[in-house]
Amino acid sequence: MKISYPAYLLSCLICAALLTGCTGRGPAENAPDDTAASSAPDESGAAASSVTFEARTLDGGSVSSELFADSKLTMLNVWATYCNPCLNEMPGLGELAGAYASEDFQLIGIISDVSEDADEAVLQYASDLVEETGAEYPHLLLNESLYTALLTEVSAVPTTFFVDQDGQVLDTVVGAMERSAWEEKINALLEP
Repeated sequence: MKISYPAYLLSCLICAALLTGCTGRGPAENAPDDTAASSAPDESGAAASSVTFEARTLDGGSVSSELFADSKLTMLNVWATYCNPCLNEMPGLGELAGAYASEDFQLIGIISDVSEDADEAVLQYASDLVEETGAEYPHLLLNESLYTALLTEVSAVPTTFFVDQDGQVLDTVVGAMERSAWEEKINALLEP
């Protein structure tokens, strides 16, 4: 099997950056004051640009940032196959994925350590983890477009972004939380 050097190098750099921080912080350490709203206006008063990307899903489909228009709120949960806090919260996230009307809320996983060009064994391992945890929602595979759009500032997994219909990041949470804490955050963000 021949591996493209630039793709391999990008995968190594991304994994190295993300390996520096699998956190297991709980809800108490994720108070709203500890989160960063990435869509806040910059010093010039201009709002941040919307998130745009194209990616492939774990099951082989293609998606783009146009998926944000499908729901009022999209939860993007960045996780890694080696991260126990990530895997421990995924059963609750799987339950959340079906708890809301699709026009109100959708949940998408981003597998930070599995790239689009990963070999079949790695893809199968990620699929097995998704099945074992009951995280039956779409999971995106890492590529340069997705990395550039969202993951350049991610220093730990899990990291979760909440994005509105226009692709604006409303909130960012670093660390794992229980289902009830996620529900509280989702409900607050869905309020008019």
